[in-house]
Amino acid sequence: MSSNNNSGRNQVLVSEAKSGLNRFKVEVASELGLSNYDQIDKGNLTSRQNGYVGGTMVKRMVEAYENGLAGK
Repeated sequence: MSSNNNSGRNQVLVSEAKSGLNRFKVEVASELGLSNYDQIDKGNLTSRQNGYVGGTMVKRMVEAYENGLAGK
């Protein structure tokens, strides 16, 4: 068992980025066909749906980072 205190939850390390990440999440969810993602109860969605949103976000962030590295 790990000794961290985040109770198994992901945490935003830069608090100023939280609103941007939330906007990005809503944008990605909308593109995936989940309209009003910011207003719906995520507990009513399947773990597959929620995971697809998060996974797509990570994929796009990695792509953006790699594109930034390629541009240097």
